[in-house]
Amino acid sequence: MCRTAIAAAAILAAVPALAQSEPVGAYVDVNGMDMYYEVSGEGDPLIVLHGAHMNIPSMGEIIPALAATHTVYAVELQGHGRTNDIDRPITYGNMAGDVAAFMDAVGLEDADIFGYSMGGAVGLRLAIDNPVKVDQLVAVSGIAFSVEGLQPAYHEFLPQMTVDFFVGTPMEDAYRALSPNPDGYPAFIEKMIALEHEPLDWEEDVAGLEVPVLLIAGDSDVVTLEHTVELFRLLGGGVMGDMGVPLPESRLAVLPATSHTAVIGQTDVLLTFTEQFLNDETPRSFFEE
Repeated sequence: MCRTAIAAAAILAAVPALAQSEPVGAYVDVNGMDMYYEVSGEGDPLIVLHGAHMNIPSMGEIIPALAATHTVYAVELQGHGRTNDIDRPITYGNMAGDVAAFMDAVGLEDADIFGYSMGGAVGLRLAIDNPVKVDQLVAVSGIAFSVEGLQPAYHEFLPQMTVDFFVGTPMEDAYRALSPNPDGYPAFIEKMIALEHEPLDWEEDVAGLEVPVLLIAGDSDVVTLEHTVELFRLLGGGVMGDMGVPLPESRLAVLPATSHTAVIGQTDVLLTFTEQFLNDETPRSFFEE
């Protein structure tokens, strides 16, 4: 989840729109929206979900990198990029339902999911609500199961999020450049502000989740490290290895000297952790022959 407008502004300003392994763009009818998506690469299907206020180009190099070994379906969620907004709140549950409907529309029974920020939270909600559709989930940066896990600085910043705060920013420019309704920005922002206030109470849901999850966070992320570790433990992680039993399926990676906005730009690091996870590769211990 993108729990700060600063994150989206920095990413949109800093990340260029890169060629994504000659992606093929298309639209599909999803819950009354013309959802835009791009397909690139070859291999097992992998759905990429962007962060709040973002779009496919602003995800940068990670999409073409993943497309080297996967068939990547990069989607633009409700009101983002080239996907139109509809008369409905933007919530994690609604967006997760949209991804499930998208999969049905393009003929994907199941797939791996890679989600950054808001997209990671959408992926987590999708795994909770439709676990048969998610093989493995890579949830990158800012993932929380409760608002109590968000940094105190975020809670202090939240009251500054008004429509006027966003007007005239690079986020508005990016919205107008791609949106089918460029003048709909204020209404879109009102929905995104409401999303920031959406209560999260997913602890019980996460504890019952059987889908393997790779959590990737920065050590200076928008979610506290304590909460990230607690989330990892709810997923079955945090046990001692070298005890003659397999490691848990879920994993945790914490990137040093890394803020929320700095996570998605570390393509090589993200790719290494992601591919090891999706391929079920683990470092060898002293006790393995």
